[in-house]
Amino acid sequence: MEIEISQTSDGSDTIFRKDLKESYHSTFGAVTESLHVFINSCFLQILQRFPDCSETSLRQKPIPGAPLNILEIGFGTGLNALLTLIEAEKTGRKTVYTSLEPYPLETFYWMGLNYPRQLNSDAYTSLFYKLHRTSWNQPNKISSHFVLDKKSGKLEAYSPKENHFHGVYFDPFSPAVQPELWTEAIFQKLFTGMKPGGILITYSVKGTVVRACKTAGFKTEKLPGPPGKRHILKAIK
Repeated sequence: MEIEISQTSDGSDTIFRKDLKESYHSTFGAVTESLHVFINSCFLQILQRFPDCSETSLRQKPIPGAPLNILEIGFGTGLNALLTLIEAEKTGRKTVYTSLEPYPLETFYWMGLNYPRQLNSDAYTSLFYKLHRTSWNQPNKISSHFVLDKKSGKLEAYSPKENHFHGVYFDPFSPAVQPELWTEAIFQKLFTGMKPGGILITYSVKGTVVRACKTAGFKTEKLPGPPGKRHILKAIK
């Protein structure tokens, strides 16, 4: 895996895969993109849809203290996890965050990323390091409201619990680079693992992706994208 750290337009870092000729984030701004796509368009939305509850239907009565369950496809640099942790602490909502990653970054690279500094808080440095250093394939409490379960495997081999996840951050490499992850079968698997009313969000609005989501059972909607991108895709179960 040939990689290098590069800086995006908002000053935050990303990883560039030389072998794939693709970055982990938008070159127009890594933090800007992640906040827009995964925090504002997914996490904050499901906070409203599932107000302190673990119900399998939006019509059922909320259960106080139940966590939000988030699934991320592609732990990568840990940026989405860090931003979600920050929001979980701000809102006081317990969040259990499951993230799949078949190719974890080596320590040298993730330690070189500038996200805590870009977010204007040195306090985030220890949390960011903890996200990366914590054990794989088991739940780990990172902060008072955030539990991380990093799974070192491929999505193709993963079987989520039925009706479990409130939100899915679908953030693998592009359909051109990882076409095997943007299929009807994959989206059907994720649909099964999500709660009714749950939101899957992704940066690709390619026609084949939208059709695969719809065929899998999702109701899809194109949302305005972050800088450099016209639209992103929201899919609701």
